[in-house]
Amino acid sequence: MSAVLGTPPADPVEAIAHFSAHLAFETDVSDVHTDLAAGDPRIVVVDSRGVESWRQGHIKGALHLPTAEIAARAPQIISRDVTVVTYCWGPGCNGATRAALEFARLGYRVKQMIGGFEYWAREGFPVVTASGVERRPADPLTAPVHAVACDC
Repeated sequence: MSAVLGTPPADPVEAIAHFSAHLAFETDVSDVHTDLAAGDPRIVVVDSRGVESWRQGHIKGALHLPTAEIAARAPQIISRDVTVVTYCWGPGCNGATRAALEFARLGYRVKQMIGGFEYWAREGFPVVTASGVERRPADPLTAPVHAVACDC
């Protein structure tokens, strides 16, 4: 008995629909970094964590908008012509999901950045702290040490 095949794989047509939908809802830290570095005006990255978390470190170029404030503040500061990318701490936190839901309820196009702030920092991308902008070494378990991106 196969542990992998104990539940049979989906039909290819169903798999295409599933994985296409998955990509419509999520993006990853490498793709967000690429778009921020290019200055793509079609996305706005939103850090949905609290003030102390934001002060501890955040993505350069992100807006700070805690989830509890999205409904009241987002319409005044974020155009509906952009796609909002939400992030929170990391894969063990569903704060980015809750924030994405709030934006969707307001009528925004939205994606969640999988991996969150944790994987952004672990991949060695710029982090803003009280000391300024820092780049931590890439974690070899999450990103190639001597390359720009995972190239996947």
